Amino acid sequence: MTGTAVKRAEAGQTFNVNHLREEDFKAQGLRRYAKYRDLGMSAATSGMVQAHVIRFVPPCRPEEVSKLHFHDVDLQMIYVLKGWIKTELEGAGAITMQQGSCWLQPPKIKHKVLDYSDDCEVLEIVLPADFDTVELE
Repeated sequence: MTGTAVKRAEAGQTFNVNHLREEDFKAQGLRRYAKYRDLGMSAATSGMVQAHVIRFVPPCRPEEVSKLHFHDVDLQMIYVLKGWIKTELEGAGAITMQQGSCWLQPPKIKHKVLDYSDDCEVLEIVLPADFDTVELE
């Protein structure tokens, strides 16, 4: 990394640690069928990064979750911590991701959730922290 890149990466960032507490999972987020645990990265990076653990609420109701949409982001990465999730992505079709699976969703890729296990939990990292979601259905 160049000196300029290092300075830019350090600007506006503070140390952050977040420990698991069950009460931190909140039903306040993009998806009504999920609970979110904010990891505090948005505040620690002055809005550069959003990181949260998403715990999907069972049982999966395909009529609620299967809505085609995209996110206006620079980067979106998802890692499956527990269980499995079946997602359909533009150009890739339907894919079942399981514990240990990781994927990158390119900016504005159209996608939808098709199904998930009762214990599904994922880590999602998004840049920037504040972004728009556009529903297509």
